[in-house]
Amino acid sequence: MKYIVLIGDGMADRPIGELGGLTPLKKASAPNMDELARNGIIGSVRTIPEGFHPGSDVANLSILGYDPAKYYTGRAPLEAASIGVKLDENDVAYRCNLVTLKFDRSRIHAVMDDYSSGHITTEEARELIKAIKAGLESDEIVFYPGVSYRHLMVWKNGSVHVECAPPHDILDKDIADYLPAGERDGVLRELMMKSVDILWGHPVNKERLKHGKKPANSIWLWGQGKRPHIPTYKEKYGLKGALISAVDLTKGLGIYAGFEILKVPGVTGWLDTNYSGKAEYALNALESADFVYIHVESPDEAGHSGNYENKIKAIEDFDSLVVGPVMKGLKERFKDYRVLLMPDHATPVKVRTHTDEPVPFVIYDSRLNKNNEGAAYDESIAERNDIMVVNEGYRLMDYFIKG
Repeated sequence: MKYIVLIGDGMADRPIGELGGLTPLKKASAPNMDELARNGIIGSVRTIPEGFHPGSDVANLSILGYDPAKYYTGRAPLEAASIGVKLDENDVAYRCNLVTLKFDRSRIHAVMDDYSSGHITTEEARELIKAIKAGLESDEIVFYPGVSYRHLMVWKNGSVHVECAPPHDILDKDIADYLPAGERDGVLRELMMKSVDILWGHPVNKERLKHGKKPANSIWLWGQGKRPHIPTYKEKYGLKGALISAVDLTKGLGIYAGFEILKVPGVTGWLDTNYSGKAEYALNALESADFVYIHVESPDEAGHSGNYENKIKAIEDFDSLVVGPVMKGLKERFKDYRVLLMPDHATPVKVRTHTDEPVPFVIYDSRLNKNNEGAAYDESIAERNDIMVVNEGYRLMDYFIKG
């Protein structure tokens, strides 16, 4: 049996007036996902346990079959694993975004203008992180470059007991209300404030401003945690796995799960990502692996940007360039296989951040053929009375693999 998981990050949404009360998932043309919904086991799953922030870290941990209450220690340690940073027991990793702050004339007050600095390129970002390293590193504080706006800071013998706001949750809000607060918060606040002086006049930002792009004029620290201890898929299910994603967080989860991380050229996490390459690499990996996890970030990024047209396009591209080719390839190359299709969480366009409501899923088994009359792959699945309801999201993977 071959297993493949198709994650359209943040695909689920809420009704939008400009779309006549439809969601982007309902509005999008997605014939391949609709076909899976008609012929598979359909259901609704809560990937965010009560009391947890609705982050992709918690959601994907749940989907992979790990109980967040038992295994979740924070987002940044997962990203550390992805970029090859080994954490000691007392190290605390922090996610370090390059963000755009919009200051008033006095440069004292600022709002969060963009959590991604206009989706800054990795090449530009590395130059900025190099400057941050030169200006802010110490025996206790070390910075590591990542991809685009996503980077890492490790605080040796640091504090995890700090309230830190995800920057995508505070768009257009005064940052004064969301600065780190808690044990030794002064260290983090000082780093963030000093970063503004370092980045403000940097040549990379001057060039971006010249071309009408948003400057990366501050770092933002959040998502802290220590190294988790997670059993591998070989230990948990006896399966050899692989994972494809443009996002360090998801790749880090895959590393802890013992997966091979497939390096697909041209994956960006945005609308220009190499969708077709993800499908091709996944199918090839299944020749030797038992399980492949494909994560596509673009619907989530479109939700954060508040652009429903981009979200519809991301969903349609996911359907036509990933779901369709994967299903065709599975039928041509393998006899017995199961497919799990779902978002990790909702990212409603109108709120521009993650929410914790249950999301629709489909489990398709090549040996079975359901007939869900009138079903389509969208949020309306939750309104049907013939669905499977999973309230503890981490249990869904057990069902998917074991039946």
